[in-house]
Amino acid sequence: MRIGIVCPYDWSVPGGVKQHIQDLSESLLELGHYVNVLTPTSDESALPSYATNAGSTIALPYNGSIARIKFDPAAFTRTRNWLRQGQFDILHLHEPNSPSPSIIAAWSARGPIVGTHHSSNESMYAVRNMQFLLQPMMEKVIARIAVSEEAKKTMIDHYGGDAIVIPNGVRVKNFKDAKPLPDFDKQKTVLFVGRLDEPRKGVQVLLNAMPKVFDQFPDLKLLLVGPGEVKDILKQINIKYHSQIEFKGFVSSDAKASCFASATIYVAPNLGGESFGIVLLEAMATGTPVLASDLPAFKRVLDDGNYGQLFNTNDSDQLASSLIELLKDKNRRELLTQAGIDRANQFDWTLIVRQILDVYESVKSVEGRNVREDFRGQLYGRLTKTGRLDRRRVKDSFLTE
Repeated sequence: MRIGIVCPYDWSVPGGVKQHIQDLSESLLELGHYVNVLTPTSDESALPSYATNAGSTIALPYNGSIARIKFDPAAFTRTRNWLRQGQFDILHLHEPNSPSPSIIAAWSARGPIVGTHHSSNESMYAVRNMQFLLQPMMEKVIARIAVSEEAKKTMIDHYGGDAIVIPNGVRVKNFKDAKPLPDFDKQKTVLFVGRLDEPRKGVQVLLNAMPKVFDQFPDLKLLLVGPGEVKDILKQINIKYHSQIEFKGFVSSDAKASCFASATIYVAPNLGGESFGIVLLEAMATGTPVLASDLPAFKRVLDDGNYGQLFNTNDSDQLASSLIELLKDKNRRELLTQAGIDRANQFDWTLIVRQILDVYESVKSVEGRNVREDFRGQLYGRLTKTGRLDRRRVKDSFLTE
């Protein structure tokens, strides 16, 4: 099968949607399918051989975060050329309502189109303000996938209809044999992975909890992995603890797996805006116990605490006491380690990709033809180039409240 996949966000910037698309693409390739991913990127050297560059990106507030996206006439031309050259049997759009090549591809194509919704943001200002573009496009998506019940609810609230839930997956083989970092003690390291400058990732909750933990475990290290300003983080905790905090910044996928393999416990103190919890599965696949805030998405992945320990969201005191309890209880950590490995195996991409292929086959049988160009896409391109469709209006409509 020839499968065209559209990634809405910059490939060179780490994120859950990009990781999902990378894992899906590589799983499909391993099964013998042809895959090409259209994705924007500001660093073409970061693209794998199966990807096509949609152009450089700009940063815009979107879905409670800062997303690096591409949405302009140049992206429209590249997307249309990609569709013509691809001769795809299936077009798979991710976040088809985001200001990105996903929207452009939906406007430019018709035929067997699948859309995957990742967002669980209940208030999507962009969607409300772009109905004149989004509604005709969404009607062309034959099958909709949501990565969680939360993402499904968000999609239905905005568009109606229905979606099949197929969760995110984890490529267990990439994590289970990861080698620990040489400078960290597996028995004395607490790990955080995520953007340090994004409040909803909750690093400030973790930092507020750590003095109590450091006082009881003076040899403990806190390893922070992810982009962000070190000086801004250190301002949030007493200087006497600075020597116990290590920063790794942005790391590759392989290095991230090694970070997980180096940790005694992985802490996910997120405050909201999560539709799944792929990072929890990555930690569990390496055999690292998970301590996570009790967001609905995290509770679902951890089965209400059967596969990891939960604490009240945004409660630094409970996080501290839960972390101290786990660090003292080696038997509990060993139980969570085995439970986590079992849970990660349930979400291995070798299983998840089969569910997505079933959707592809169903869509192909309904549509009966390959992906082809839609004249409405040509019309949109002409309007943007002539200025009759105001690009500033389109861009401003996607800015969050």
